[in-house]
Amino acid sequence: MLKTMTRSLSIPHFLYADELDITALSRLRTALNSKNNHKNQPNEPRLSYLPFIIKSLALALHRYPILNARIDTTSTSQPRLIMRSQINIGVAMDTPQGLIVPNIKSVPSLSIFEIAAEIARLSALARVGKLAPENLTGGTFTVSNIGSIGGTYVAPIIASGGEVGILGLGRARTVPGFDDDGKVVRKEVMHMGWSADHRVVDGATVARCAEEVRGWVERPEGMVVNLR
Repeated sequence: MLKTMTRSLSIPHFLYADELDITALSRLRTALNSKNNHKNQPNEPRLSYLPFIIKSLALALHRYPILNARIDTTSTSQPRLIMRSQINIGVAMDTPQGLIVPNIKSVPSLSIFEIAAEIARLSALARVGKLAPENLTGGTFTVSNIGSIGGTYVAPIIASGGEVGILGLGRARTVPGFDDDGKVVRKEVMHMGWSADHRVVDGATVARCAEEVRGWVERPEGMVVNLR
């Protein structure tokens, strides 16, 4: 970890932060979990917010592929930007061995439940130190769900070699808000913090990608059309 974090200091980070309204997503998640409980399907994982956000991110990266690219600095002449066709989302995990980032392969081709199942599988392997090399290589973008442990706000750093971005998620919390009629209502929100390699990505691209993610998360019914 020392070498990885030291290398990250050479990356000029662009930071971007905003808040997600996850009220509608919370209702959908609750309904899907309740439906699975009624159907008595023990093999289906209980859904957290993370699979939905990973799916939303994959949809956004398809539209903004530069954030899914890799920067190659091994050349003695000048760095090269390599565009990648696959979208493999790394998930930062806290394990007895320290921070590990296994990745979910080909996220656009997976359903929400398949993403949740893969997170559960990789997490179980990580806890006992049995991740295979293929689980730890090939990632194209990373998500840190530090909010599952604690913390409202997060400013993540790019640590995975060659990646040009990372998304950090804060803790989901309930706050008062206003509906379209100006009435005070209960809302659920989550902070999202982005970091991008400013040598490759400008701030406007990060902002547009973040707004794309927001659109899918805050109107999750539209995500259903894009499920595989």
